[in-house]
Formats: sequence, C-alpha cells, structure tokens
Amino acid sequence: MNAIESKNISVNSCPLHVLVGGEKQNPDIILLHGMKFQAATWQDLGTLDYLAGQGFHALAVDMPGFGKSPACSLTPDQMLEGFVDQETSAKPIILGPSMGGRTALEFAVHHPEKLSGLILVGAVGVEENRDRLAEIKVPTLLIWGSEDQIAPLAQSDILLNEIAGSRRVIIDGAPHPCYLDQSETFHAAIRDFLASLA
Repeated sequence: MNAIESKNISVNSCPLHVLVGGEKQNPDIILLHGMKFQAATWQDLGTLDYLAGQGFHALAVDMPGFGKSPACSLTPDQMLEGFVDQETSAKPIILGPSMGGRTALEFAVHHPEKLSGLILVGAVGVEENRDRLAEIKVPTLLIWGSEDQIAPLAQSDILLNEIAGSRRVIIDGAPHPCYLDQSETFHAAIRDFLASLA
C-alpha cells in the first residue's frame, strides 16, 4: 500500500481537492469521477494504490461542486485544462467514467496535444460530440459494462468506430459503474492498456 496524499490546491482561483498516489516523477494519470461519486471512490476501490504500484503518479480530482471541492465558475473543460497545465509535468493519461467520461472526451477533442492517452468508462455525452470524435488521435481504451443502462453499449460502438485505433473491453454482466462491480477486471484492463503505451 502506498500513502495516499490529500491536497487542496487552487486552479485559476478555483479551490480543488485532489487525492494523489505514487511518485511525482512517474507518468501522470488523472482520474475523474461520475455524477454520484468523487475522488475518494478511487481510493476506496484501491485504484490509486493499484496505479501507484504500477509505476504511475495518480491524481484523483474532486470536480467543482463534488466531494470536497466547492462549486466554481469554471467549466469542467477549463478546470481540467488548468489542472493539467499546473499539476502534471508531461502529457497525462485521463480516465473518466460516466459524467467524468464526458469531460475527458471533450478535453481530448479540444486539447488533443495535451494528453497521451484516454480511458473512457461508460462515458456519457457521446452523441453530442459525435461529429468531432475523429479528431481524437491519442490511444484510447473504452471500458463498458455489458448491462449499462445509462450509457448503453451502442454508445461504445460509436466511439470504437470513430476514434482511430481505439480498443474496447466489455465487462460481462456489469452495470453502468462497471469498475465498482468488477474492480479486478477493470484494473486488469487498465494495466494492459497502460503497458501497451510504455
């Protein structure tokens, strides 16, 4: 087990709470969260420890208005851009489930030069961004629960077809928060993807 650090920072004058695992000199991976979750979800699930153990610097962010981060006037995209510029040393990998998946997806569309990889987990907002998905040029992993009722599997078909070179892992029998349902399978999918980037 690695020590998980709780930090309160300011991004463009917006207060943000972050949980950090792993050594700062290691490659950065930013973990966003879904509507009903927060940064602590990734600590409780063991994902921060797992990624630190895999040699990554993992940063789980409480988005403004969630967890321990107060609401703020910045859009999620503005907040994430400021966070990436301020808190990461090179192009990070961004992981986003559900609502966080929408934020990660839109960030990849708007700032393709600022990240090195993308992990979308049952992401929402696929249809709204469909016309620009082909602009995403970074290695992309899609993780979906086969029983997802919030972002149906057909949404991942769109991403798979539109994002060149993307790959998909379907977690059989898992609902929308598939990472909670089958965390070992989820962690193994991430491990294999990250290893392919090395």
